[in-house]
Amino acid sequence: MFDLLIRGGMLIDGAGGAARRADVGVNGAVIADVGDLHGQDAATVIDADGLTVTPGFVDTHAHSDGSLLVDGQEAHALRQGVTTQIITQDGMGFAPLTHERYAEYAGYLAGILGEPPLELDMSSIAAMRRNYDGKATNVAVLVPHGALRLAVAGFADRPLRGELLDRARALVAQGMAEGAHGLSTGLSYYPQSYSDTDELVALAEVVRDHGGVYVTHVRNHNNERAPEGSGVIEAMTIGRRSGVAVHVSHYKTNAPNAGEIAELVAPIDAAKREGVDVTVECYPYAANSTVPGYFLRGEFHEGGPDALLTRLADPGLRPAMIDSLRTLFPGALERACWSHVASAANADLPGMAFVDVAAARGVSVEEMVLDVMREERLACGFRSIPPASAALTRAVEADAIALLLRDDYTLGSDGIPTGAMPHPRAWGSFARVIGPLRRRHDAPLEALVHALATRPARRFGLTGRGTIEPGAFADLVAMDAPRVHDLATYEDPKQHPTGIEHVVVNGQIAVRDGQSTGVMAGRVV
Repeated sequence: MFDLLIRGGMLIDGAGGAARRADVGVNGAVIADVGDLHGQDAATVIDADGLTVTPGFVDTHAHSDGSLLVDGQEAHALRQGVTTQIITQDGMGFAPLTHERYAEYAGYLAGILGEPPLELDMSSIAAMRRNYDGKATNVAVLVPHGALRLAVAGFADRPLRGELLDRARALVAQGMAEGAHGLSTGLSYYPQSYSDTDELVALAEVVRDHGGVYVTHVRNHNNERAPEGSGVIEAMTIGRRSGVAVHVSHYKTNAPNAGEIAELVAPIDAAKREGVDVTVECYPYAANSTVPGYFLRGEFHEGGPDALLTRLADPGLRPAMIDSLRTLFPGALERACWSHVASAANADLPGMAFVDVAAARGVSVEEMVLDVMREERLACGFRSIPPASAALTRAVEADAIALLLRDDYTLGSDGIPTGAMPHPRAWGSFARVIGPLRRRHDAPLEALVHALATRPARRFGLTGRGTIEPGAFADLVAMDAPRVHDLATYEDPKQHPTGIEHVVVNGQIAVRDGQSTGVMAGRVV
């Protein structure tokens, strides 16, 4: 007798083979049997006739660090079929930090990660992992480069050398021993951007020795600190020099280079031919989302959030800060709108274009952004406005499907489930790929399931996950494939998809008949 029996579905086991009719029997957290289980009894039966049963999906790039600690229900992920989230991305995360540093960094990152409880122990990767156990999804963590740098050097503009580097390497080794799956960097964010390639290679060597993955949001700040080449070239250099496995975050086309896949992946393919172990990820949208501090040079971040707030209030520094906003990424602010603010005083801003807010305040866009950052004490975020041309959006979506059908891409939502008007990717990325985009481009569901479940589980060492076979963990999705459709839009982003009927996490039903059950069966993995 099974604890749970999923009966009569078309099974895609993740190994890449064609769908086949099979039942899945579960005991405890583990799959006990797969095949024709006719006549077998179970305490709970899910009738999957007419449904497709797949392994649970792995979101290889989630910014749910704060939401998991505040609520933990994670319906935005679960109801897309995501059963495991890999967090502490872009070098952002809350450990290993003292209580004071944790509180400081949590405030600095609030525009992306939300506002977590501050009484938690984040003094080590082991302590942080304990805080994420028992949530609705499984959670995997990386050692975040930003927190690592804060722990050894604070918000200081200097590459790590000598004793500082030795301490950082020791913390990476400790974090890997305590269960981290790799090291994450966000080389457009501070204090990560204060690093140089030599520092990153030295840290990556430790990750290599522990069998982990170097996960990177590639550099577009302080490019001179990557003398062998910035951006994806630096990431490949780090892989080549250190021998570490590399995973490049949200590396995709956008409106300006839609359709140029060959040019996009050329550096990746060249490095792979040289023996660098590389995987990559994308998400299926033509707009991004981040925090306005992304557009400020490192000189303004040095010293940390309190120092940055002091500079924001200094009229004498305004011209230099405005220059930074205008020159780092020209024109980007004119194509953006607010997604998140913390205060009631600015509650009308989410969803408003920067140009409209600036006009209403009678100031330039750059002045308005600096003012809001100061008013919100940095707890604000924005997203870009999608292209006016639907053809461009569709071209970017077509590219995402083409990339996912390669043998090295995974799907990372880059989801930020924070704020009144967040990017819809947190609620829609997985449903969009396996629903309308799959159908539009006639992509094999089996291949997409491999990219969304099996490949990421193997890449990040998520043992026993990403496949449906006896002995594997029972992370499962039962979907009505023709009906799967994302409903999250830029105007109404917090909408759950259709067609994801049942989701099982570690043998417990987390979504039944399309609704979250409230079960918190996830584990830190």
